[in-house]
Amino acid sequence: MILSIDSSAVSASAALTDGNKIIKSEFLNAGLTHSETLLPMIKRVLDGASVDMLEAIAITAGPGSFTGVRIGVSIAKGLAFKNNIPCIGVSTLEAIAYNFIDENCIVCAVMDARRMQFYNAVFEIENKNCKRLCEDRAISIEDLREDLKKYDKVIIAGDGARLCFENINLENAALADEDKIFQNAVSVAKAAENKKRIPASSLLPVYLRQSQAERELGLKKKNKKKEKTV
Repeated sequence: MILSIDSSAVSASAALTDGNKIIKSEFLNAGLTHSETLLPMIKRVLDGASVDMLEAIAITAGPGSFTGVRIGVSIAKGLAFKNNIPCIGVSTLEAIAYNFIDENCIVCAVMDARRMQFYNAVFEIENKNCKRLCEDRAISIEDLREDLKKYDKVIIAGDGARLCFENINLENAALADEDKIFQNAVSVAKAAENKKRIPASSLLPVYLRQSQAERELGLKKKNKKKEKTV
């Protein structure tokens, strides 16, 4: 059995799976309250099953909300450390793509990185195989528009999908259906199937750029250096 967790954006979810069988799953889209909702959700999903029965814990390690990713990774590490369970880190963007594993399509996974920039990766889904067409990246909507022009049709999905779709102005782009637009723990489990299991000590958050606080601190240090040289 594998416990899969996602708290990388506004929504949060957890799922308990056994191979292709979904034993129990929950999804909640109620704002960034993961510190309050995620552990109770995991407890309900386990539904009396002991944590030490788990073969692995899969978690979206990023990109995404800095706070959400940290909370999810911390909870996964805490559960894994205590019970000596291996972890599987999954790209949030890849988990989004796995919502479409039963289709043949090109998926543009996007998460809102603010100021018309997106965390993004593009995937080709064919015959239940998910092929990555680019690395996870932070990209402007202008650059993303140019990149997507080469495809016949692209499905845009993720927590930034609506914002991206409304502003990208491409005839070959389609907005994902409501039931497939967000990453969820069941798709995390699917993406984790063939990935390497690592010890909890090796599981780390994945950030594609610095947080706003880190950027502001860097700017202050840069300005102080300029003042000293004047």
